[in-house]
Amino acid sequence: MQRENRGGKAGTPRRGAGTGRFGFAASEAGLSRVFAVALALFFLVVVRLVFLQVVDGPSLASRAEARRTNVQVLQAKRGTIYDRKGNILAMSEECYDVYCNPKEVTDVEEEAKLLVKWLGGDEAGYKELLSTDSTFVYVKRRADKEACESLRGDLIANGRAGVYLLSQTRRVYPYGKVAGQLIGLVSENDQGEYEGITGLELMYNSELSGKDGEMIMETGAHGVPIAGAASQVTEPIDGEDIVISIDVDVQKYAEECIEEATAEYSASSGMCMACDPRTGEILAACSTPYADISQPDTLTNEALNLKLVSSAYDPGSIFKVLTAAIGVDSGKVSTTRYFDVPPTIVVGSDLVMDEDGRNKTESMNLREMLRRSSNVGSALIAQEGIGAQTFSEGVESFGIGSLTGVDFPGETAGMVKPLEQYDGSSLGSMSFGQGLTIPMVQMVRAVSSIANGGTLPTPHFALTVGDKQLEWEQGPRSVSGDTARKVADMMVTVVKDGTGFSAAVDGYEVAAKTGTGEQAKNGVYMQGKYLASLIGFAPAKDPEVLLYVGLNETPYISYSSAGPVFSAIMGEVLKDMGVLSNPQGS
Repeated sequence: MQRENRGGKAGTPRRGAGTGRFGFAASEAGLSRVFAVALALFFLVVVRLVFLQVVDGPSLASRAEARRTNVQVLQAKRGTIYDRKGNILAMSEECYDVYCNPKEVTDVEEEAKLLVKWLGGDEAGYKELLSTDSTFVYVKRRADKEACESLRGDLIANGRAGVYLLSQTRRVYPYGKVAGQLIGLVSENDQGEYEGITGLELMYNSELSGKDGEMIMETGAHGVPIAGAASQVTEPIDGEDIVISIDVDVQKYAEECIEEATAEYSASSGMCMACDPRTGEILAACSTPYADISQPDTLTNEALNLKLVSSAYDPGSIFKVLTAAIGVDSGKVSTTRYFDVPPTIVVGSDLVMDEDGRNKTESMNLREMLRRSSNVGSALIAQEGIGAQTFSEGVESFGIGSLTGVDFPGETAGMVKPLEQYDGSSLGSMSFGQGLTIPMVQMVRAVSSIANGGTLPTPHFALTVGDKQLEWEQGPRSVSGDTARKVADMMVTVVKDGTGFSAAVDGYEVAAKTGTGEQAKNGVYMQGKYLASLIGFAPAKDPEVLLYVGLNETPYISYSSAGPVFSAIMGEVLKDMGVLSNPQGS
């Protein structure tokens, strides 16, 4: 029987199972495709490896290193602040952060007792820290150096492990709260670094700060540092020391006097500034309330602000010194010229009178106007003698309404109308210290130029930074030397035979001017509330000390409040600075 051929033509091989629709040819194409895919995958792997090793490698290595290390900041020692005589006002002393690795602690109870013995505190609290499920726990920050070193000795002697010390620094103030307002406050930032946030600590922060170092510590699980493990240390670079111009003994005495006077004369606040009018060096400065920077939790913004720099007031009658100087220097008001001064004068829409209540016209020259502190006289010579343009130019020459350049944060320029904004009352009211608001450091600078022969100094605190002696700009001139001498001589009369009699200092000839300025609140002058002030210098013929004293919102006039305070502080400054007395002041 002939067998049926179901596979096709004779001699043609049958398609094998799995060869595909097109037989052997299709199988070769499939292999080529597989090879191409494998080659592509291999290429991608190679490219990825190259990227990981060459491009992303450093970043990955850094992240891996970060996972097994922890960086602890090693604080640079902040620079020391000295007064002019080398007394330390603020310094950074060595201390320790105490930390532990609880997993190494051999006897929680005994080590807790040792911590209480040397660090104080609560034993139960220490036990909790020493038993924490971690390899790094802070036990106490900024602990006393001597106590910590005694603790370390006890730990070693008793064979106790797991507690370690990390060297740090902290800010301390040998004179307590004295000059705290000037020194300023430091605060620890997010990196554990101290930075100045007020006062001279802020003003000279970059110089005082130095450069922090670091300690890189090995970490265990979850990135927790392993206390006592190997570490890499980069030593910190300490900050520069600064010497400032204040005398801490004068500062302390001035603060005591102003605080007592503020209470005695029912003032809302008190302030004073003493300086060398020849150089602008500030010998003492303060305003109540004071800042105890050793107790930062008790501080208010008001305590941290030096009002002489950051707050503006109507200066009152002390401004008459500048009005007289402008008149003389311009040649429009002679020192020998007499004016018929009426009992009242119209200034804008206001009727101005003198405090002595006189009811008749009197003949006065500039000396007499200053001696009696005549508001009417000052307004008269300003309006009828000096004129608005000359007066405005003179005010500008004294630096009134401009920043003094004092090296203390927060200085304000105040509010002083320029000539183009003068109204009917501006010239007259400004002549006796109303209608403008300025920080009293501007009056200190302006009257310093009367004391030193006509040159405006730059009020300043810093004398040296590191080994560098600072140079401060002197000038421009406010008035001529001849004008300054004439006005200074008139100011001597104010103390010898005028409203400034209570500012006299035994053994010294003092030149000064009183001020009892009305104070505005919400744009309205308060009744019976004055800025009682007095500014002056000594010895009058060769001034070495200038002093401003102000009592804000007091019901007392200047000669019965600011005068006696001025006398007390000026006497102390002259004595402390070694200024010899003179027969003329006897």
